[in-house]
Amino acid sequence: MKPILINLVLLSAMVLLAQPVVAEMSPEALSAESLAYCKSTVKNEPMLPATVIAKVEEAHALLSVEGAAAFPKFRGKDSPFLYGGTYIWIHTLADGTMLMHPIKHKMEGKTLIALKDKKGKRFFTAMNELVQAEGDGWVEYYWPNPATNEIVRKVSYVKKCTLPDGTDVVIGSGIYKGSESEMAKLKIH
Repeated sequence: MKPILINLVLLSAMVLLAQPVVAEMSPEALSAESLAYCKSTVKNEPMLPATVIAKVEEAHALLSVEGAAAFPKFRGKDSPFLYGGTYIWIHTLADGTMLMHPIKHKMEGKTLIALKDKKGKRFFTAMNELVQAEGDGWVEYYWPNPATNEIVRKVSYVKKCTLPDGTDVVIGSGIYKGSESEMAKLKIH
């Protein structure tokens, strides 16, 4: 080999060996970390709908540019998308397949369009119909509160987003404990 080529090979090897080894967390560990962090963000004051809308808009802007490559930003400690005791999730508009759920990784890859809450409401169907018709809006259903695991009323803001690869998704985030006066102003489906 020529000396320049040998030096390049040696330099490349040194650079690769100097790179830190980053251990990937298991899905279970990452969900547990996300849940713990989500719980740590619970506030005493009620969640305002404007806060949820702002977070969904922030997620929309990110996903519109980065697509599925942005999913890791929605998980783990210090994620800005785990906030106020709630979180962002992403599912497909076509059939309600969960693409990213930061605290319930076992839902990912599952088609949830027929899932019913404790009162029999097919809430993923309601979300997708609302987003298809209006682009965004609020849906009420009953779901486990991440802070207590108690099944309670949840009112979620959902919005349509088209990823760079052309996939239409629904971005959602919900309120478990909201300001009654602010919640009364919402058109809830």
